Amino acid sequence: MRSRYSRSLLVVGTLAASAVLTGCNSMSAQECLSTDWRTVGYEDGVNGYAGDRIGRYRNACSEHGVTPNLEQYQSGRDQGLREFCKPANGFRVGSHGGGYNGVCPADLDQSFADAYQSGRQLYVLRSRVGSTQDEIYAMRSEMEQIERNLVTIGAQLVDPTTTNEQRAQLVIDTKHMAERKGEIKARIPQLEGELALQQRELDDYRATLTFAE
Repeated sequence: MRSRYSRSLLVVGTLAASAVLTGCNSMSAQECLSTDWRTVGYEDGVNGYAGDRIGRYRNACSEHGVTPNLEQYQSGRDQGLREFCKPANGFRVGSHGGGYNGVCPADLDQSFADAYQSGRQLYVLRSRVGSTQDEIYAMRSEMEQIERNLVTIGAQLVDPTTTNEQRAQLVIDTKHMAERKGEIKARIPQLEGELALQQRELDDYRATLTFAE
């Protein structure tokens, strides 16, 4: 799958190259023979893939007695990596929660990694805010469900067809729900306080960013 973080992608000029990128495990002998390995290498490089990806193509083509052109592949990948390994791209990768496995050339690695870490921190802070928001939403939904259940139980308690054993169980259920409702009512303000702090930290961090989100 192609990365959303690439600045540009070289259009694959042959059907064989497309087959390599999308389904290398089912390549035909003709596809293995006609694939533009430089283009494939560029695609892998511009997407930040590790160099061992060539092993997949080698395995797919070995069934047909064909060996990918490693020199062409590596040349294309090196070119693609120089497109991938730019600071702005590193920031985008990090800010979207992507991983970085140290594929950049030595002269580009530090600036890319620094920008990646900056984006990664933004991702962490945003994720924390989102997680707390989700927890508050879940608790409010649970509270609403408890209130609906209590109304239902109240109707069952006054229903003349309800047996004594059923009433006893309903009373126990009511007690448990009331306890849980109390826990939620106490927890939600705590979460809202945590969310306010997390949002402030996120806003403060955003103010320091060099790159746009």
